[in-house]
Parts: sequence; structure tokens; C-alpha cells
Amino acid sequence: MNGKPRPADHWRPTATVTALRRRAEALRYTREFFAARGVLEVETPAMVNAAVSDINLGSVRAHVPGQDAPMYLHTSPEYAMKRLLAAGSGDIYQVCHVYRGAERGRQHNPEFSMLEWYRSGFSLDALMDEVAALVCGLLGDELPVEKLSYCEAVVRHCGLDPLDARDSAVQDAAIRLGLDERQARHAARDELLDLIVGAQVGPALGAGNLTFVHRYPASQAALARLDSADPRLALRFELYHRGIELANGYHELSDAREQRQRFDTDQRIREARGLPVNAIDPHLLAALEAGLPDCAGVALGFDRVLMLAMTAASIDDVLAFPVERA
Repeated sequence: MNGKPRPADHWRPTATVTALRRRAEALRYTREFFAARGVLEVETPAMVNAAVSDINLGSVRAHVPGQDAPMYLHTSPEYAMKRLLAAGSGDIYQVCHVYRGAERGRQHNPEFSMLEWYRSGFSLDALMDEVAALVCGLLGDELPVEKLSYCEAVVRHCGLDPLDARDSAVQDAAIRLGLDERQARHAARDELLDLIVGAQVGPALGAGNLTFVHRYPASQAALARLDSADPRLALRFELYHRGIELANGYHELSDAREQRQRFDTDQRIREARGLPVNAIDPHLLAALEAGLPDCAGVALGFDRVLMLAMTAASIDDVLAFPVERA
């Protein structure tokens, strides 16, 4: 036998029947929520032609016999859903399993459920309001909603202005959180800000409410457009409740040339850090060139919402079979 012997009951699910029923109820509620708003449910492939370039995500490679080019399990259905939008689908949503390498912990399983949707003509604020309505329904609690800019959140919980502070001040803040001084002095500014938000800011958010953090630094725009009123900022938000990040939303970038430039930047950073560098998805860029409608989109961690709804200690408590029992 390879590896350690497993307990005799390892075949059993980690979620209780109550948790499985709660998941089924949450899926039913979600479908009714979007049906009432005229949003179409869609399905797209989990196995795709290109890995994401995002420097914070690891794509899982899939071996397909007889297929010359590599394939990957998607980290999000975003690229495929944007192709549907460009083809005239109108407002759409999807609940699916997604896959991310090297992610395991109390709130992480390499395979998890994501709810993603896109709304034509929605502003960032309008989408935040809709996310709040859905999440309150899933939690069964009409929670107050707080909206903070990224700058306001970091200043409030770290005492640091993330846009205007000197690099040395950002480095010092990361060192106070336990980062090795040498690493801090050589790390990129966004790496340090991610550490600060993850370790100090995020856990303090949404204690008794839903807290949306919006307008991130432009360098963290990913697939969001920049704020025309202040191009230092990106029209992007994240949602927190009880210190847990639940959702990530964008006013979607529709400029194919700018998106390609961002992908190229990601690739250069990946190469510099020794991370895998893969081909950029040509289908997404072609869809953007054909014309993505003005829209806002969001990805919601479905399992994490269930964790909070059931006051579960671990994501394993709401999954039938986490990775160790898959």
C-alpha cells in the first residue's frame, strides 16, 4: 500500500445529511433568485484550452489521451461565460465546480463550488446590491451592508494609505505581521499589500454585517476596467463576512488590447517568479475583439457561504468528499 493507511471510515462523507440538505436548499434558492430576475442559467466546459495568467492562481493540468495541446481544469468559468456574453447570451449565471492547485486549508479545497454571474448595464454599486440580496437570502439573515473603498479599509485596519504610502512604510507593515525583513525589502508592493489585507484587514471585516471593499489599486485590476474618475483605481470589489472573503466582482474590461497587455504583464511576472507560463486564451481575446457588452460580473464562493450559514468550522463540513476522500 502506498502512503499512510487510512481509517476504516475514510469512505464516509465529511458533510452530514443536514449539510447536504442545506446545500440542496441553497441551490434551489439560488436558481429561484435568478429565475425571478430573468437571468439565464448556463453551463460551460470545466476542461479548457488555456490556463489563467493570474499570478495568485495555480491551474490544474489535465492529461487527455490523443490531445496534442495541454488542457486545464478551469479556475473559474469567467472566460467561457464572457464568450457567451459576446455572442449575445444576455444576463447569465452558472454554478459549477472549479479547480485550483495548491489550495488546501480550513476555507480551501482544491475543488470547490463557484457561483458566477454577469449583468448587462449594471454598475459596480448595482451589482454589490444584488450580491448582498442573494447572500442575505442564503444566510437567512437580513444583514446591514457596509461599503468601504480599498483605501478606507486599509487605513482603518492598518493605519496605512495603500496608494500614497512610501514603499518602506508598506514593507514595515508587512514585517510587523511576521514577514522576513529581507523578503519584505525585495517583494513587490502588491505582494505586500496582499499580505497585509489577508492577514490584518480582511479578518477584521464584516463582523456583524456584509462589508464590500471596492475600488482596488489599478495594479490589481485583473479583468476589471479602471475608474474613469481616478485611473489609479480599478472598478473591482470583494465581499467579506465574519472575516471571510466570499466574492470578487468587476465592472468588466471590454478592451481586448488592454486585456492582452495585462496578460503579458502577468506572464512576465510569472516568469520572474519561476511560476509556470502558459499560452494566453485566444478565444477570450477574440470574444473581446468581437465586442463584450457593458456588464458587471462576480464570482461567489458557494461553499464558504454555506460554511457561514451553518456556522461550520471547516469547508470539509459542507463538502460530501474533500480532496483526501475524493
